[in-house]
Amino acid sequence: MIEINKEQSFKIEDVLFSFALESEAANVFENCSTLITGIGKVNAAYELTKKIQQKRPSLIVNLGSAGSNFFQKGDVICCTKFIQRDMDVRGLGFQQYETPLSGLPTVLEHGLKMDVLKEGICGTGDSFEMAHSEVLYNVVDMEAYALAMIAMKENIPFLCLKYISDGADDNAAEDWAVQVHKAAEAYGKILKINQKE
Repeated sequence: MIEINKEQSFKIEDVLFSFALESEAANVFENCSTLITGIGKVNAAYELTKKIQQKRPSLIVNLGSAGSNFFQKGDVICCTKFIQRDMDVRGLGFQQYETPLSGLPTVLEHGLKMDVLKEGICGTGDSFEMAHSEVLYNVVDMEAYALAMIAMKENIPFLCLKYISDGADDNAAEDWAVQVHKAAEAYGKILKINQKE
């Protein structure tokens, strides 16, 4: 069982674990149902949609590395709100980050909370952020918004945990390369994967 909080737990065989890269899953999740989407919102959306059509999970868990100048490197953050940080149609009178005519709020709220983890707001975009200064979101990644939106539209519970691998600053690329392999081990401990129950 995967225990999310006191009220919610899911059978591990009904859970889909989604990663952008194999290195984020390592061998910790080899006995679980996993999805490697590739990098970016388009890849994430396509691969998750295809997977849901094949077998609908009871829970989608997005695990991956992320940057933050708010949280510390090595922290695991539970993201419950999502912003599409590269959506900018202000020139046509829309708010920054608002997807025009979608009916979706600027800040998408579709994420389960794990009581034992700090909570964050994830800004998703198709760029590797190295000069983060926005205060509306405090975690940056490249896939979570797309996954959360699909989970919401499909009415599937969604859990998003991000391992902070870098500060989304000038050293982000170097820090990410050093930290990314530590993510799977951290997730395995939190979710009690491959541990005796």
